Amino acid sequence: MEDVANLMQGFAVALTWQNLLFMLVGILLGVLIGVLPGLGGANGVAILLPLTFTMSPTSAIIMLSCIYWGALFGGAITSILFNIPGEPWSVATTFDGYPMAQQGRAGEAMTAAFTSSFIGAFFAVVVITFLAPLVARFALKFGPPEYFAVQFLTFCSFIGMSREPPVKTIAAMMIGFALAAVGLDTVTGQLRMTFGHTELLQGFDFLIAVIGLFGIGEILLTMEEGLAFKGVKGKIDPRIVLQTWAKLPKYWLTSLRGCLIGCWMGITPGGATPASFMSYGMARRFSKEKEKFGSGHVEGVVAPETAAHAAGTSALLPMLTLGIPGSPTAAVLLGGLLIWGLQPGPLLFVEKKEFVWGLIASMYLGNIVGLIIVLTTVPWWAAILRIPFSIIAPVIVVICAIGAYTVHNSFFDVAMMLVFGVVGYVFKKLKYPLAPLVLALVLGDMAETAFRQSMLLSKGSIEIFWSNGLVGTIMTLAVVLLYWPLMSKVVEGWRGGMQPFRRNKGAGAPPPAQ
Repeated sequence: MEDVANLMQGFAVALTWQNLLFMLVGILLGVLIGVLPGLGGANGVAILLPLTFTMSPTSAIIMLSCIYWGALFGGAITSILFNIPGEPWSVATTFDGYPMAQQGRAGEAMTAAFTSSFIGAFFAVVVITFLAPLVARFALKFGPPEYFAVQFLTFCSFIGMSREPPVKTIAAMMIGFALAAVGLDTVTGQLRMTFGHTELLQGFDFLIAVIGLFGIGEILLTMEEGLAFKGVKGKIDPRIVLQTWAKLPKYWLTSLRGCLIGCWMGITPGGATPASFMSYGMARRFSKEKEKFGSGHVEGVVAPETAAHAAGTSALLPMLTLGIPGSPTAAVLLGGLLIWGLQPGPLLFVEKKEFVWGLIASMYLGNIVGLIIVLTTVPWWAAILRIPFSIIAPVIVVICAIGAYTVHNSFFDVAMMLVFGVVGYVFKKLKYPLAPLVLALVLGDMAETAFRQSMLLSKGSIEIFWSNGLVGTIMTLAVVLLYWPLMSKVVEGWRGGMQPFRRNKGAGAPPPAQ
């Protein structure tokens, strides 16, 4: 009941006309970001983050989180109409969404996608509402060893559960740790790797890195590919909406499965992209209409969109309660909270209660507003995609430069943004993941500080990470996740080696030689 009362207070905060206006602006900007393939949720939030520094933290985080949800909605539009995933997690939506559009069922596909996205996000917000306070109260018992164990678990989860090769994930993460180490040592006060540049005393600003890695890197890659938009016109008739809504209850089990997969992949740092693919694969495996998948089946749109929105929204749970982002966008939002002087973690629920519950309340309202907007304005977003990319790309680059400059009013930051842009381009060309690099850049300092404090408490003994049941369980789980790919290969090899033995055993005695 206490949590429900806090939520009602949160609605009182979110329902002020200023916050409602920021919510609407955030959704519109988010859908635009999701529609344009040169941008993405994380980059859109990063670019617009400097513009929120003069706003109150509550209004700023409401607008930025709505940008994220708008981007989740917008990614489905390009996937269905143009077969161009506006976001990485929209790739699975193209498998059945685009064939439906080619068959003249674009309205049905988009209605199913938007409604499923809303259901997934709503389910995740309910989970956050009732689970976040419990996690926060539990986390109040955490000390330096526990915090390092949770951060170590996050890093190991990215390595063990990522779809990318573990070697590439580790390499990207190590570069992130190296970048996080630049600047002033928080324990000894010594300078590290500044090479005489006073601009690096505070280290590399994560915001500059994110704008360059995601924004400029994606633009360079898109320009190289010579992107051109060709697709069908988008329009949703109210009758189609009602007809599609009448069909969707048939796939309630697929939606529930997508919600559970999405929340799991969001809370454990799996991300929306793997969640969408996993949900699609599970839906196809358990469906009674397997043969329809890939040829324009509504269930093939429902599964990935539900999971992607559930994962994207639930990623805010570990960020708010433990200060551990569950996605690249959550990492950007985490950096924003630190800039505003708010320390994510269990104390945030005690010291800034109105901020936390105002944000949670805005999640409910933002998803309702987002669903209404995308259902009524699809033709406008589809028309934007017919603007030549040669015009859109320079506009995005200028916006990135303005965002980078306004962080510290320094041209050095603009230059560093371009450098990170080249790094992001190289990473994408070599197929190295950017999310582990951003995660290490944001959490590197905190993880290092927690580890060194733990070492000081234990006088250099690593046994402190197994000194009690809580920290020992977290560390053991982290080690298991770290070696999960290797363990999986060993199990597969063992099973493969047992197959000939089983076949021979089942075949009985060999026939006599001729």
